[in-house]
Amino acid sequence: MHRIARTTIASCLTFGLAGAAIAADLKPEEQILTRQAGYTFMSWNMGKIKANLDGEFNQTQVSAAANAIAGIANSGMGALFGPGTDKDIGDVKTAVEPALFTEPEEVGRVAKAFIEAANNMAEVAATGDENEVKTAFGELGKSCKACHDQFRKEQ
Repeated sequence: MHRIARTTIASCLTFGLAGAAIAADLKPEEQILTRQAGYTFMSWNMGKIKANLDGEFNQTQVSAAANAIAGIANSGMGALFGPGTDKDIGDVKTAVEPALFTEPEEVGRVAKAFIEAANNMAEVAATGDENEVKTAFGELGKSCKACHDQFRKEQ
C-alpha cells in the first residue's frame, strides 16, 4: 500500500476517534461553529493558492496553504457533525443538508476523496512545480464542490 494511503487511513482512524471524544464535549452549537471555522480557514488558504496561481507563484506560500488544508482535512472534522448539528440552533446557523446525516456511505466516499485530494495538493505543492500545483488544485476544488453539491444548502 502506498505510504500516503497508509498515513491517510491511520490519520483518519486516529484523529477520527480522538476528534469524536473531543467533539462529544462540545455543545451542538459549538460543534457547528468549530467546523465552520475550519472550513473558513480552508477557504482562505484555497484563496491564497489561487492568488499564487493567478499572479506571481510563490512555492513557500502555496506549500504552507496546502499543508494547512491537508491538516484540517485530516483532523477528524467529521466528529463535528454530531447529533443536533443538522439544523440551526438559535443564532448559530448551519448550511448542512439533512442527507449528510442519512447517507453515511456517500459522506464517507466524498470525505475520503477530499482527504486524498488535500494530501495530494500538499505533496505536489512541496515540489514547487506550478503546472502540477494547478492540476492538483483543480482536483482539490472538484472534491470540495462534490461535497457542497451534495451536502450543503444553497445560501
